[in-house]
Order: sequence, then structure tokens, then C-alpha cells
Amino acid sequence: MKITWSEPIEVGSLQGDIRAIHGPSEALHCLAEAWPDRRGPFYVQARRFCRAAIDGRRTLEEAREMFISAAREARLNAH
Repeated sequence: MKITWSEPIEVGSLQGDIRAIHGPSEALHCLAEAWPDRRGPFYVQARRFCRAAIDGRRTLEEAREMFISAAREARLNAH
């Protein structure tokens, strides 16, 4: 079963691409494979929250909000 957020997050990359992230699994992949070098405290928390949401230890909304915070921390346009 694929876990998805109520609404996808559109993340703009530094190259100008826009990618839709539909849930915590896609967010983890994005954080691991497509993230800029700007990795601060929100990046670490977003990884933790997304894993916890998949395991049922955090809500999907908490993981979604933390991923948005991480994207903003990395100066990526996220909405």
C-alpha cells in the first residue's frame, strides 16, 4: 500500500525543474537522491519524520510539514 499525503508538494529544484512529491516514500527518495548540498536541521528532521510516518509513529501531515520546512531551508521553492 502506497502512503500518500492529502495534497502533493511541488518542489522546485535549483535547475528550475518542478517535481511533485506525493508522500513520505517519495520525499525520502527526493531527500536522498535529488537534494542540494544545503542540509540543515530540517533536512535531518524531515528524513526522521517521513520514516516515522511510514511506520505509523508520526502523522502524514507532520511529515509533510517537515518536508516543506526542509525544502525551504534548502532554498527550494515548495508549496
